[in-house]
Amino acid sequence: MASLIEVVNLTKDYGQGKGIFDVSLSVKKGEVFGFLGPNGAGKTTTIRHLMGFVRPDKGNCSISGMDCYKEAAKIQRSLGYLPGEIAFLDDMNGGQLLDFIAAMKGIKDKTRIQELMELFELNPSGKIKKMSKGMKQKIGIICAFMGEPEILILDEPTSGLDPLMQNRFINFILREKKKGKTIIISSHIFEEIERTCDRTAFIKRGKIVAVEDMNTLREKKHKAYVITFNSPEDISEFSKEGFNIIDTVDNQVTVAVKGDIQLFLKAITRYNIKDLDVKAQTLEEIFLHLYGGDK
Repeated sequence: MASLIEVVNLTKDYGQGKGIFDVSLSVKKGEVFGFLGPNGAGKTTTIRHLMGFVRPDKGNCSISGMDCYKEAAKIQRSLGYLPGEIAFLDDMNGGQLLDFIAAMKGIKDKTRIQELMELFELNPSGKIKKMSKGMKQKIGIICAFMGEPEILILDEPTSGLDPLMQNRFINFILREKKKGKTIIISSHIFEEIERTCDRTAFIKRGKIVAVEDMNTLREKKHKAYVITFNSPEDISEFSKEGFNIIDTVDNQVTVAVKGDIQLFLKAITRYNIKDLDVKAQTLEEIFLHLYGGDK
């Protein structure tokens, strides 16, 4: 399938190692694409190039075959965008702002806006300058999705939302995905990337270090079993079984098991054990293992 969004050797050097360097990635039509990395890694800088806000030092990016910088106005007419730092007209109330944005987008039927307000439990009557970060974030999400755009670019979309709303947002993205929407989600929150994305680019110090298919990445996950043995002698005998022991503290042994666990379960039945606990490896732990934990 042809790529809808293309980024080729994109570079913006702000000096002292700040910026992005030879960033290349592509997003297919109907794909939810994650853009993952620590704060300051270059996610927002890349997104600003996609929005046409910044002229690259080198390289280029395009959406639907249009140059993001040269044809920014045309691209933005049919694009949903949620910035990482939202700046609103504070003297308006929420309803006035939504009406203002709808008028700018040429939206006359407010049904979609009402549906989104109900979904995210937004009361738009208060003054924006008195709203919490979470309330402002909900308004930003509604502004991005109100026109049913086919392409969306979301920079840290769940910032400021409580856990309930974060989960609701993730389920909402999965429903939008079924409609065939093409979505880029920039985040440093691993769970929302793991649950929503088809592929994910990991950026570190302004450079793409990996682009992973999420199904493939999930297959790399292992489970860690924490076994509490009765005696050090049992631990000594168990260590000869050939399993991947990743930690031993007192009478507790942590074993990493990947794939079929039948051999592991059969082995531990030969020992008197006090307790058995299981810990699933997170996506974050996989990334830190594969690409290093330092920022």
